[in-house]
Amino acid sequence: MPFPYIRTMGTDVDAFLGQLARHLRPRVEKLSGLLLQRLNGELPELWEDADIAALTLDETAQHVTVLLDLLETHSGASASKAPPAALDIARLYARRGIPVSRLLRAYRLGHLGLLEQVQAEAARRTGDWHMIHLASTRLVTLGFDYVDRSSEEVVAAYQEERDRMLQGRFALTDRASKLVGTTLDISRTAEELTEVCTEDFADLVTVDLFDAVLDETGTGSPEALAQRRVAQRSVLDGCPESPLRVGESHAYPDDSEPVHALATGRSVLHHIAGTEMPTWVAPSASHGRVLRDLGVHSVLLVPLHARGDTLGLVQFVRHRTSVPFDDDDLLLAQEIVSRAAVSIDNARRYTHERSTALALQRTLLPRHPVKQAAVETASRYLPAGSRAGVGGDWYDVIPLSGARVALVVGDVVGRGLHAAAAMGRLRTAVRAFADIDLMPDELLTHLDDVVIRMQREESPAEGETSATCLYAIYDPVSRRCSLASAGHVPPTVVAPSATGEATRTSRVVETSEVPIGPPLGLGGLPFETIEFELPEDSLLVLHTDGLIAGRMRDVDLGLATLRDVLTSAPDSLEETCDLLLAALLPSRPADDVALLVARTRALDPDHVATMDLPSDPAAVSGARRFASDVLTAWDLEDLSFTTELVVSELVTNAIRYGKTPIQLRLILQATLTCEVSDASSTAPHLRRARIFDEGGRGLLLVAQCAERWGTRHGREGKVIWAEQALPANGAYIAGT
Repeated sequence: MPFPYIRTMGTDVDAFLGQLARHLRPRVEKLSGLLLQRLNGELPELWEDADIAALTLDETAQHVTVLLDLLETHSGASASKAPPAALDIARLYARRGIPVSRLLRAYRLGHLGLLEQVQAEAARRTGDWHMIHLASTRLVTLGFDYVDRSSEEVVAAYQEERDRMLQGRFALTDRASKLVGTTLDISRTAEELTEVCTEDFADLVTVDLFDAVLDETGTGSPEALAQRRVAQRSVLDGCPESPLRVGESHAYPDDSEPVHALATGRSVLHHIAGTEMPTWVAPSASHGRVLRDLGVHSVLLVPLHARGDTLGLVQFVRHRTSVPFDDDDLLLAQEIVSRAAVSIDNARRYTHERSTALALQRTLLPRHPVKQAAVETASRYLPAGSRAGVGGDWYDVIPLSGARVALVVGDVVGRGLHAAAAMGRLRTAVRAFADIDLMPDELLTHLDDVVIRMQREESPAEGETSATCLYAIYDPVSRRCSLASAGHVPPTVVAPSATGEATRTSRVVETSEVPIGPPLGLGGLPFETIEFELPEDSLLVLHTDGLIAGRMRDVDLGLATLRDVLTSAPDSLEETCDLLLAALLPSRPADDVALLVARTRALDPDHVATMDLPSDPAAVSGARRFASDVLTAWDLEDLSFTTELVVSELVTNAIRYGKTPIQLRLILQATLTCEVSDASSTAPHLRRARIFDEGGRGLLLVAQCAERWGTRHGREGKVIWAEQALPANGAYIAGT
């Protein structure tokens, strides 16, 4: 019913407004509903978000209650604060990415509608227009003062939430930069991306890469659309949102958004409304029901793009997080994925280069033990386990003339294809120099020149090639070993155990015993050969520094461990290599490791025949008879004719062109070797004799009768040698 008539003069406006507030308080819900209807007509987008719509109803009711409290208590707007629901909806607007201008417009429209409804109710409760005017003036003043003050709080809450979100994005970007790409492993890098982004950004993250990216050989077709799931992570156990498992290959449907994103390189923000579930999200009806039950509502599709190549696709999915992805989230995802793409591309390039370098290096290293009777060998090569990549370590076993053998270990400074290729060139050079029977120091001098020429051919970007090398020659006839080092660690020599002893006696050939020359590539500095005798059944262990040295291990400690293992080494050289690696390298080595273990053999004295010759042509016939008698004793009469011919020609050359002393030596090993030595350094050579020439045909006959022949120079002259294959029915091996 209408209020009692109050005269204009002396009317208490505050009392009137207080009575009006008490009258309207039971109708708060009705007033809120009328205001929401008006807002729905002017701002229909508010109702598109269920969370905003539900919170708006509480906010409107709280605003009505606050205004009625101000009217009833006669307190000014300065005593009021924005209701909690108003601050909550401001934060929700910030999380949704809705501009603050839209929030303020809704805020002002709502309060304007509230003031209009209160004014209309005041007009219905009194006929005193002066009172209505005063009440309206008071309402407008109080209402706008309240709107100004509360809107400041609302904007502050909105900005605080935006700042918090921005700080969270910065923190996520910072974590991603630190935690993604810590290794040069493709799968691990993808896993790190999923781990970082499922902490507080997405509920599911998947990483798919093209098969061509994962092809270590680099032969895959980049046009192929087949992808492989390399990593995925969910906030739920077992990743129920994903129909794929890690390692499975798949292809997205044609004309789907993932295919479009991959083709254009543009990221996509996709909102899933209601029961709509694209086939690329849910390939089956059963999986679609799972995703609907989980409440999947938004997806980000971000291509992995690095250095002009598209590597794959990353998906970010939200379902447990009620706030859907927005444009800011898309930009954040693009920033994180772009960094991850570079890391994945680095890992891909590293993996490809490492595989290529490792394949190149393994093809250059000996694949099978070389057949020779001077030593028994076993070897190992381990590439570096660090991100530094494959290095240039190598080893080799090279049969030489006179039943001797060369043992080589070297290390090219550097990593990757460049080091592997340089290693191949140096190994080839060592074999070429070994073929002309150079002394160890002379061979390293020539190898030093090769490295210097390689340095001149290199570009500044490739760096300067440098290497170390240890070259040893073992002679089973004299049981003497001669070696020289170019900046390389000395070998370990293990003497055989004496009769009745259970262990061997190990001694390291110290640096003072083995003069370690400069590394290869410096030039102008000499190398020196050391020679020592080795008892039969001795172990000669050559290796690169990666076996005994490391970041966390001292060289002396490594040498001590090596000696301890060798003192109780088993008879099997293969087992010895395994024991050394297990003791010295329990985990993957930080540097390449080349290991070569050789057990020396001694040639049976009965398989060596020597004859000193005078510088007299008449001695040739005696040399032929000596050779014939020796072959008869060795049951090799089938080789007598060719052997006598070879001996005759070599001895004649030595007597005619060489210097005394002259010596003939026959060696029976895997082959029959004839050697003639003299004190002259002049080497003979093949030439084409003319029809009427009296000489010039001797070496041609030797070359035709022998499988191999050659010359080796020593400190005291030269040796001309020729090898013949043994008869097929004979099995003559040194020591048998």
